[in-house]
Amino acid sequence: MPTMDQKLTYSDFEKAYPDALATLLAMGKAVDDSGLEKNLTELVKLRVSQINGCTFCTELHLRVARRAGVDSARLDLLTAWRDAPPYSARERAAIAWAEHVTMTPTTAIAEDLHASLNATFAEHELVNLTIAIANINAWNRIAGALHFPPMQQENKQ
Repeated sequence: MPTMDQKLTYSDFEKAYPDALATLLAMGKAVDDSGLEKNLTELVKLRVSQINGCTFCTELHLRVARRAGVDSARLDLLTAWRDAPPYSARERAAIAWAEHVTMTPTTAIAEDLHASLNATFAEHELVNLTIAIANINAWNRIAGALHFPPMQQENKQ
């Protein structure tokens, strides 16, 4: 096991903390099994990871999003999504909600965000979206704080 002077890798975490890993993965599986579109949840996970500055999760969710068929324009413009044309109303509402939950979770929801969420998501979808956001925030806190290297880098070692 690496010391705090060395970088803990995802593989190290997987081996040393299997119960924590299983819990995090179970939350993700619950969202995947909920019926929310994979493209949507990957955009949300990627945006939250960008906000939190988590290199490991940003690299991982870029790869997963590409495999899920998210087009390059959506990935390339995600940091500027408010002014970028390729996002649907549903994607915009989800990304705005992800930013709200990540940055100001106890602040009142702006009326326009509340209206767009109600117009685009059923209650069970919004709950599952919120679980996805909470889960990626947990991953960001763990992988970011422990400085997991990107998987591509880990696989080269």
